[in-house]
This record gives sequence, structure tokens and C-alpha cells, in this order.
Amino acid sequence: MSDATLPQQPGRRPSLVSLVIISTLSPFAINVIVPSMPALQVEFDADFGAVQLVLSLFLASIAVSQIAIGPLSDRFGRRPVLLAGLAIFTVASFLAVAATSIESLVALRVVQAAGGCTGIVLGRAIVRDLYDRAKAASVIGYVTMGLAMGPMIAPFVGGLLQEVFGWQAQFWLMGLLGALTLLVAWRDVSETNHARAEAIGLLAMLRHFGELLALPAFRAYTAVSSLSTAVFFSFLGGAAYVADTIIGLSPVTYGSWFAIIAVGYAFGNFLSGRFAERADVRRMTLLGSLLLVATVVAMTGFFLAGIVTPATLFLPMGVGGIANGLVLPSTIAGAISLRTDIAGAAAGLQGASQIGGGAIVSAIAGAVLAGSTTPMPLVMVMGVCALAALFFSLALLRLPR
Repeated sequence: MSDATLPQQPGRRPSLVSLVIISTLSPFAINVIVPSMPALQVEFDADFGAVQLVLSLFLASIAVSQIAIGPLSDRFGRRPVLLAGLAIFTVASFLAVAATSIESLVALRVVQAAGGCTGIVLGRAIVRDLYDRAKAASVIGYVTMGLAMGPMIAPFVGGLLQEVFGWQAQFWLMGLLGALTLLVAWRDVSETNHARAEAIGLLAMLRHFGELLALPAFRAYTAVSSLSTAVFFSFLGGAAYVADTIIGLSPVTYGSWFAIIAVGYAFGNFLSGRFAERADVRRMTLLGSLLLVATVVAMTGFFLAGIVTPATLFLPMGVGGIANGLVLPSTIAGAISLRTDIAGAAAGLQGASQIGGGAIVSAIAGAVLAGSTTPMPLVMVMGVCALAALFFSLALLRLPR
């Protein structure tokens, strides 16, 4: 049976709005707590390294958990795994309000991330259950908007909550959003995986991962998606330092400029949703990778000329947002379409690579900027990732279809 002639599956298809909601929850939770880190340091009398774990271990938990969530949904179905994950996220969020130590808060953040990331993995897998590859790229173009827009708007929302109510308000909000998302999934997301895997043991999981990694196209798609995401996460890890220490922006002004990237990403996803079904996903991937390189080239030119302003920092990255909006839907759809019988495992493995790689590069960007009086170390990290993404995009074009 060809990819383009998938059988019609029973059950009502979830709405696009529902898939966007379940895919946005965990990305939003990544950064909503960031504005409260100084307050958490005072609240729990902890050093900043311990407080930073509420972010870094959250990302690590997402990366690790995705590896298991995909195969679990291949075996037991998308719906039960999704509902269980959202319930875990909701309970952990409400429990975090009563945390009495930084250690307990970090532990609850790890649990929260493990539950919430079911939306990231299964939003993609559900789309692939329902559509062929070309259509899936178009639909994922809308669904994955939450993956980048969530972290982009979260600092602004978190900052407002911290200023008015304190850090607990962020967890109240996450708990309420988790409950709402759980209700949406319960009412609108029916089971879409009607070809269950026979086993879910560790050996079966590793075998599926091995089968996926043996495919050159899967490796290329995953490399491009991870590297393009790394460009964004490296910017996320270093832009706050550049804005505050080098340019002198206030947190509110920083959040306002950051909205440009969210708009760019939304526009890129709109283009993917509009044209991915008609255009080849590999060409969409190449176009997005070229725009990422152009982003870094523009920033490099401005900064080497001594023009370090909010506009030269954020406007080029708005183009980078468009680039990611083109790259991610196409690479995700391409990777999870190679083996439709283990689409969940493919979504989980690719997602783990994206978030895990992004977390590592984000830390690297922050480290190389420490004490710097120029943003060039940040641009260098972004440039390496962008050029590597372009390399794998070109390699992808040469692979047999």
C-alpha cells in the first residue's frame, strides 16, 4: 500500500484547534517559569545553579520521555497515552504550588515535563495516522506552531504573573491549562492508531529505533530538524544576556521584541500549511535552511559593523522564525512517514533529538557568552548549527525517494 493511499480510519478526526492546543501546552511550560528564577532563589534560599534546574531538567525530561512515549502509543494507542500524560502534567502543576524546597519543585517539574510532552509527540503521530505525507506536512505546519510559539510568549506571561501575583501563579496557570487541555483531548481526540505494535519491551523499542536510524532519510530529516531547532534554542539561551548586559533592554522591552520571532514562526508555519501539500517537503526543507543561513549572515554583518541594537538582534531572527516554520513541518512529516507502522516511535525519537540537542546548544550559547562584551560568540554558535542544517538539507536532496 502506498503512502498516498492510506485507508480511511474509523472515528472522528480531531479538530486542528485541538491538535494545536495539545501540542502547545508543554512548550509553553518550558519558559513560563523563567522570569521567576530570581524570586525562587530568594524564596528557597538556593543558589542560581540549583534554581536553573527548573528549566534544564524540564528540557532533559522532555527529551528522555519522548523516547518512551512514542513506542507506548504504538502499542497501547494514542488516546490513552495522551490522556494519562495530560493528567500527570495537571496534577504535578497543582502540587508544585505547595512546594517547600527547590528540590521538590525541580522534581515536580521533571514529572510535569514527562506528562506534558505527550502532546508534542502524539500531536505529530496523530496527524500522520490520518494523512499521507504531503498532507501531513501541511497539517503539521499548523500543529507545530506551538512548539516554538509557546516558549516565545511564555516569558511575557510569566513575567506579568510574577510581578502581580508571585511564582505560584504560574503553576496555578499551568494546572488550569493542563486541565483544560485534558478536557479538550477527552472530548475531541479519538483513537487514531488502529495498527498496534505487538510488543513494547525495551528490546522491541530499541529494535524500532535501530530500524529508523538505519534509514538515511530518517537520519537526515532528524538532523535538519534538530539543527534548525538548535539555532532557535541557542538564540534563546544567549539573547537575554545580549539584550540585558550588552544592549541594556528591560525585561518588558525584551519580551516585546521577542514577539517578532513568534510572528515570523507563525508566518513560516502558515506558508507550510498553505504550500507544503503542493511543494516537495525536501525543497521546503532546503528553502528554510537557506533562510537560516541568511539570518546568521545578516546578524554577523550588523555586529561586525558595530551595529548592536534591538533591531539588528531581533529582526534577522524574525526571518529565522520563518525559516523554522518552513523546516520543522516538512522534516517532521518526512521522518514520521518513512515507517508508518512505528510512526509514534519515529515522532518520539525525532522529538527527543530536537529538544535534547536544543537544550545542549542553549547551554553552550549561554556559556560562551559569559563575560563577553559582544554578541559574536552567540552568532558563531548559531552559524555552526545553521550551516550544518544546510549541509544535511542538501544531502537529503541526493537521497533516493
